Amino acid sequence: MLEKIKSTANYISERIQTKADLCIILGTGLGGLTKEIKVKDELSYSEIPNFPLSTVDGHAGKLISGTLGNKEILAMQGRFHYYEGYTMKEVTFPIRVMRQLGIKTLIVSNACGGLNPGYEVGDIMVISDHINFFPEHPLRGPNLDELGPRFPDMSRVYDPELREKARQIALANHIEIREGVYVGVSGPTFETPAEYLMFRLLGGDVVGMSTVPEVIVAHHSGMRIFGVSVITDSGVPGQIKEITHNEVQHVASEAEPQMTLLLTKLISEI
Repeated sequence: MLEKIKSTANYISERIQTKADLCIILGTGLGGLTKEIKVKDELSYSEIPNFPLSTVDGHAGKLISGTLGNKEILAMQGRFHYYEGYTMKEVTFPIRVMRQLGIKTLIVSNACGGLNPGYEVGDIMVISDHINFFPEHPLRGPNLDELGPRFPDMSRVYDPELREKARQIALANHIEIREGVYVGVSGPTFETPAEYLMFRLLGGDVVGMSTVPEVIVAHHSGMRIFGVSVITDSGVPGQIKEITHNEVQHVASEAEPQMTLLLTKLISEI
């Protein structure tokens, strides 16, 4: 694992010149944020040794180096999901590589289903905590002390300071944001009404098929983490209707302008 991480990081650093210490992962329907990045270099995932390939529509599969909010960043335009058939080690491998490249802050974005009856489709939610419902844990197996501790504490995963900055930015720019708990599930099916109800009773505000594995590994690696979701469909009783991936992408893309403004200003203040 260590050899693969170092080999992949070396390959990237030889082809992308960057001093970035922040990486942003762009989820379903949010890849358009790259239009705001002053791109210096980019690599297709297919070029990067040991990297998985994005197989989901809406995930371009590129690693981008550039400037956003007057700060050098790396951006992953597309991520990897457990439901694609990858192991959790493969899903989270890019996070290990980012840490090896010197990334200290990780911003994760995603599209998700709403559980909280106070939320509406199209809302932006800052993640304050998560519930892990994936059947495989990304830290399962022998622990490599070089990567992080055997039993990482999970009481303060999503950085309180970054969340507060986001609240202030949203207030100053008239962006309405929510804050709540993200439930991570394996997918690829959308939830049944009974499952939506269960996740809500367990304390979830939204549910999605990504983010949690990446966040666990980033936290294990010692990164600061900020997570944000776009609610693209509702799992609230009485509001549930059939949903397709295309509809999820469409709603997420409509929320992009506000998401872009929020993240650009947040990045400039980190």
